[in-house]
Amino acid sequence: MSSKDLHTQGLMQLAEGLENGDFTAVELVTALLDRIQAHDGELNAFITVTADAALQAAKRSDELRRKGDGGVLNGLPLVHKDIFCTRGVLTTCGSRMLENFVSPYDATVVGRMADAGAVMLGKTNMDEFAMGSSNETSYFGPVKNPWDLACSPGGSSGGSAASVAARISPAATGTDTGGSIRQPAALTGTTGLKPTYGRVSRYGMVAFASSLDQAGVITRSAEDAALLLGVMAGFDARDSTSIDHPVPDYLAGLGRPLKGLRVGIVRQHFDAGLDEETGSAVREALSVLEAQGASLTEVDLPNLDLSVPTYYVVAPAECSSNLSRFDGVRFGHRAENPEDLLDLYCRSRGEGFGAEVKRRILTGTYVLSAGYYDAYYLKAQQVRQLIADDFRKAFADVDVIAGPTAPSPAFRLGDKTDDPITMYLNDIYTIGANLAGLPGISIPCGFASELPVGLHLVGPHFGEEQILRTAHQYQLLTDWHTRCPEGYA
Repeated sequence: MSSKDLHTQGLMQLAEGLENGDFTAVELVTALLDRIQAHDGELNAFITVTADAALQAAKRSDELRRKGDGGVLNGLPLVHKDIFCTRGVLTTCGSRMLENFVSPYDATVVGRMADAGAVMLGKTNMDEFAMGSSNETSYFGPVKNPWDLACSPGGSSGGSAASVAARISPAATGTDTGGSIRQPAALTGTTGLKPTYGRVSRYGMVAFASSLDQAGVITRSAEDAALLLGVMAGFDARDSTSIDHPVPDYLAGLGRPLKGLRVGIVRQHFDAGLDEETGSAVREALSVLEAQGASLTEVDLPNLDLSVPTYYVVAPAECSSNLSRFDGVRFGHRAENPEDLLDLYCRSRGEGFGAEVKRRILTGTYVLSAGYYDAYYLKAQQVRQLIADDFRKAFADVDVIAGPTAPSPAFRLGDKTDDPITMYLNDIYTIGANLAGLPGISIPCGFASELPVGLHLVGPHFGEEQILRTAHQYQLLTDWHTRCPEGYA
């Protein structure tokens, strides 16, 4: 295969080519670094490109392969969202607060990928501290959607999604607190997987909302996502929220047919808020599953409409607590010439954080205050339990819950920045899975207004095998996940 065509391949195809000797890891990494240089100026998907380190890692991969050694990802390139700590490399979280922070250690996700032989090409742009749905809150500027450079790629993992959609990386890590992997995957025509809460270690992943954050991946296909999840998943004693649960062979289960699969269609997801073309594409995707032998049943999640207000009490409360560590004293941005300690705190935080982060810190501090804790935070946690109970009851009758990932295709940059509530509603279909700690995946299922649309599949706790199999079987019969934006083929 010509080096000019290597970017067209997904991880599984690249692994086969490396194993067969069709090309080397150095050739593959060089081809992708050339594409980053050619395209990232217009996309702004990267904060840091680690070209020299990537080439050195690729050389080691080729040497290991010649010796018959190497892990399951040996020589395969990917990128990490800039929220994962990477030893010796900038970890900025898209914020001025950490614009010069070089991590002294690797996050567990980064370490496990590296131990399996993966080659890191760089760190991707993101909404500041993962707070946003459009990748416009980044201190380093907005990321552009390769399907239309005037549009948002979604957020907060927008840089990761854009890099995979534009074929400048075959895969990327991301984080998902309320939809931040699945929503950008839908808006860019990629596959985005959020595992069960606790399935993948959060150690070394800078915290936004600790009870909601979960690491995952954005790839070309469900098959590629299954490959990476098998490497990432598993207990980590360094993460108190990590769950000691057996890790299955996710790839092995992909081939089982869908006959007998019970798919629940969420009634609340097909209301007046759903774009008509998006709804049509999702319904057509569901008919494909039905044609493969799956049965479709409407399910009712009566408290799901409360997921957005619940999330925007719980998440800001936790963010207020987590971000208190950024005070200008130990690490991060430090104001110049402070008059006293209070001035150091106030100006360091005022200068280091952007507007959206400040909005959420203030909201979170308010709902946690003595006079409002019971009225807001405690009540939100009670509603969160009701939402989780709704899902539990639904999964007594169905195996997978399906619907649209986002209410519309990608919106234009700047369209929603002046209206936070409208921006928050873009995650209305994804937030429920985070509140309940459930796994979810978004896969491309068509187009609306010539922009990609995503089908959202949610499984029960540790039901990644089920949703990956469903997604893979759908992708065997469709080609939406292979479509490439014009100019990036």
